[in-house]
Amino acid sequence: MVIVYNSESFYVVEYPSEQGFEVVDKYTRRGTFLTGDLAQRFRCSMQSVIAVSPSEADVDDFLGELDALMTQRVTFH
Repeated sequence: MVIVYNSESFYVVEYPSEQGFEVVDKYTRRGTFLTGDLAQRFRCSMQSVIAVSPSEADVDDFLGELDALMTQRVTFH
């Protein structure tokens, strides 16, 4: 497990052994797990966003575009 990004609004965790990413919207308490081709495209897109030294708001805006995929409720144990 590798924390890729963490802000007040989102966090992104990479699971290298599963070749996937977990993306969670902290405000809506919903998230998604990306695997396969979608995870690879997400990695490339995230690298492109980070390559231009974005602000936190820029990264949050990018991650906010994934809201339609974030259908899993986050629960705390």
